[in-house]
Amino acid sequence: MSWLWAIIVGLVLGLIAKAILPGKQQVPLWLTIILGMIGSLLGNWAATGLGINETKGIDWGRHLLQLAGAVLVVGIGDRLWVAIRGRNRSGGRHAA
Repeated sequence: MSWLWAIIVGLVLGLIAKAILPGKQQVPLWLTIILGMIGSLLGNWAATGLGINETKGIDWGRHLLQLAGAVLVVGIGDRLWVAIRGRNRSGGRHAA
């Protein structure tokens, strides 16, 4: 069941991150989910480092750090995706 929650959180955070980032992101949905999951883990790691990973009530700080991590990872992932896909489509040759 924890994998199901990880996928759901990754999907939600990834889609919110794509909505926050300017422009249109080129990453497919499956990669958005994976990047959202990685961003969530990054945010959890930062929250643990700051000592705010477990608080009474809703963990707003942890959730904001998860979202910030997702925005960062989706932004970087999108740039890498475009660079890799562009290189593959041109056959490895650069136009002069």
